[in-house]
Amino acid sequence: MSGHMPTPPTKAPRALPRVALHAVGPADQLAAACAALEPLGFVLVPAPPADATPVTLAMLPDEALVEARAVLPPGTPGQRLAGARSKEGLTQRQLAAQTGIPQRHLSEMERGKRPIGKGRARVLGKALHIDYRLFL
Repeated sequence: MSGHMPTPPTKAPRALPRVALHAVGPADQLAAACAALEPLGFVLVPAPPADATPVTLAMLPDEALVEARAVLPPGTPGQRLAGARSKEGLTQRQLAAQTGIPQRHLSEMERGKRPIGKGRARVLGKALHIDYRLFL
């Protein structure tokens, strides 16, 4: 007996889908962009492989960037909740039954008397088919 234990078999790493990035930007920054992407597993190729999904990157001027709050629908989170509920054609009671959130709490949230909170926002977002962050 040599005392050498056999190495257990290792799982082959799962092959992840590949993407091809199409970037638009200053030509003089190409080397820097490639250097930044290389540690992430990206390489510069003349043409994307056939099994890669194309993804386009573009540089936007600073004036094109907006604060997230600037694109939110108007109103308070409670008003957005009431609007989303109405758009789905649900009463507070129906939404309460669907989410497990008491109807009284939904009423208080819509009137701004009770904070919605991240957990409940997620539940409401799923039930109302809307991004939960609109309620935060």
